[in-house]
Amino acid sequence: MAIPSSCSTLRLPSGFPSLLEGLAREVLRAQPPDVVTFAAQHFQQLLQQREDGSADPVTQGALMEE
Repeated sequence: MAIPSSCSTLRLPSGFPSLLEGLAREVLRAQPPDVVTFAAQHFQQLLQQREDGSADPVTQGALMEE
């Protein structure tokens, strides 16, 4: 997905749209009172999963986008 800007075309990193979709889905499901804190905790959990070797959501999302 390309986003036009004034000087050039920017490209979203591979897996980024899937990460945002996952966050949006969890925010809608949980309806947290503080979305920013919820998002920070959500991404911290994803990072922990990746570091533990159980899953890499960026890689999985990139595969789904292809």
